[in-house]
Amino acid sequence: MDLSRMTTETRNPSTMGLDTMTPLEVVTAMNNEDAKVPAAIRPALPQIAQVVERAIAAIEAGGRVFYMGAGTSGRLGVLDAAECPPTFGVSDDVIIGLIAGGDKAFLKAVEGAEDSRELGRQDLETRGLTKNDLVIGIAASGRTPYVLGALDYAREVGCHTAAVSCNAGCAIGKAAEIAVEVVVGPEVLTGSTRLKAGTAQKLILNMISTATMVGVGKAYQNLMVDVMQTNEKLRRRAESIVTEATGVGQEEARRNIDLAGGSVKTAIVMILAGCGADDARARLDRARGHVREAIR
Repeated sequence: MDLSRMTTETRNPSTMGLDTMTPLEVVTAMNNEDAKVPAAIRPALPQIAQVVERAIAAIEAGGRVFYMGAGTSGRLGVLDAAECPPTFGVSDDVIIGLIAGGDKAFLKAVEGAEDSRELGRQDLETRGLTKNDLVIGIAASGRTPYVLGALDYAREVGCHTAAVSCNAGCAIGKAAEIAVEVVVGPEVLTGSTRLKAGTAQKLILNMISTATMVGVGKAYQNLMVDVMQTNEKLRRRAESIVTEATGVGQEEARRNIDLAGGSVKTAIVMILAGCGADDARARLDRARGHVREAIR
């Protein structure tokens, strides 16, 4: 695709004098442009929901969700994936972020990595991609070779695919089953897709991971019932979650969490169903991890 025809690469007429603006004028211009992002995402909500449905199905079938990207897009995928284990209590091989150039590329660009289709394929081969997995390619431009190579390989394996981009009719959208194309318009700083495009991608990945985890039973009401208690703040949060879900006091919440072996979800079921820890676990197993079903 010709760069001059890509929305993410065109010049923003409202910031042609960016280099003459005061700091307040620059940040005001950026704020005005950022305000357009949620509205740009709204038309793509049905496609985002389809990606979530595919992700739920993949995880329930024992598969994984892969985010594939380079540069800012890759970093956003790695970040979203990294936040899932502590938030939702899943292992780090359920939602996996892969960035062109490997982990070191998160902190420092690896020149040329994004231009390799073969590298995208190899990264998925190394992780034993199966037909039960879901591969989500992320690229603001919609044409990153690393992502295209990953999507091509995913199709060969027979797993579902999706693409998140900020240009309409782009290459990765055509290469995937589900195309999430959110056109946010030209950036304040021409071509700097870490700005509006990056913000849009961050919002979309938040939607995908959060809605997916809700769909596989990681929430009760709007509470994070599988939160990991890895520090004192999260221990207090776990107690608060049990208190909010059941109405018991903090001491009773902690007692039940301890009886449940540290599981917030099990403690909630114990209290609301009036049962012991073993029965609560059995109820959750039958309910596929959904608290609302387990307490019926």
